[in-house]
Amino acid sequence: MINDDERIALFLDYENLAIGAREGLGVSPFDFGPIADALAERGRVVSRRAYADWSYFDEDRRLLARAQVELIEIPQRMGGSRKNAADIKLAVDAIELAYERGFVTTFAIGTGDSDFTPLVHKLREMDKRVIGIGVQSSTSALLPPACDEFLFYDRLPGVDAHPQSPRKARRREPVAPDPAVTAPEPEPAPVEPVSTSDGDVGRLVASTLAGLQRHADGPVQASRLKRAILRKDPTFDEGDHGFRGFGELLRHLEGERVVELRQGSAQGDPEVTFPEDGSADDDAFALLVDVVRGLAGRDGVQLSGLKDQMRKRVPDFSEKRYGFNSFLSFAKAARARGLVAMEWDDDLADHRLTPR
Repeated sequence: MINDDERIALFLDYENLAIGAREGLGVSPFDFGPIADALAERGRVVSRRAYADWSYFDEDRRLLARAQVELIEIPQRMGGSRKNAADIKLAVDAIELAYERGFVTTFAIGTGDSDFTPLVHKLREMDKRVIGIGVQSSTSALLPPACDEFLFYDRLPGVDAHPQSPRKARRREPVAPDPAVTAPEPEPAPVEPVSTSDGDVGRLVASTLAGLQRHADGPVQASRLKRAILRKDPTFDEGDHGFRGFGELLRHLEGERVVELRQGSAQGDPEVTFPEDGSADDDAFALLVDVVRGLAGRDGVQLSGLKDQMRKRVPDFSEKRYGFNSFLSFAKAARARGLVAMEWDDDLADHRLTPR
């Protein structure tokens, strides 16, 4: 039943996350999508709030508004005063929500600041599960151990990181836009659904299943998979792809060797997993090795752009079809299988791959 899902309240210390992602990962503006997807796989997000002086984050503000995040304005102050105001407001609101909304089972706190450790302890005293979210390079070592679960933003599926080398990275404070030259705010573009074609629906199912399997205590049932997909994309409807029900869609994907179905504990609710024979994976890894071997010089092949080279061979290639939520994860899986060597290059701020 849907009532069995965790009910999650999300609180974002936005300045901490955005500056950490920009300086540590080269991500700007901050991409909220990977956080939304990770939490959708864990439960129902019933509240989303982000705290910042939004005059410093004009483009981010529009993106978050499209993602249905409530923006809490912290009036402009100087330096640490602004930071303290945001921290205190976030903590007060989180405790207030914990008391007033007993149905909220989990609090997701997006920050790397150890100042929030007492808040985490207090929420856990109130029998709330706490998920921390932060950029690895800007997260205090004190914060993750205090949480029930901690998600490093760098490792979330879908994060397209372009980290700077340490000697190139430097701290920059956000600069408020000049009201005299700020362009009028454009109308928000309509939010497009995640799944738009038969190929996309297979990738959506596979990526969601992979995410559920990573933190599931047991087998993933079809009903749970469907709920997670709907949390990622509330517009999802298998009928849009020509299927009369979700079970029929899963049977079609089983025939395509995207998933495998097994008898579940409840009639009509099968267990969903990936095929064990790995034949589809083998074809994908063989393609990767062949492309790397064809392109590799003495110094190897840069990871960025490699996916485009693979699509020149197989136009509909997507790592999500094989249960990987990012191309980097797919490349790491190839390395783990001993098919390629992959090392970080500080000068290029990218990985280099060479064939074994």
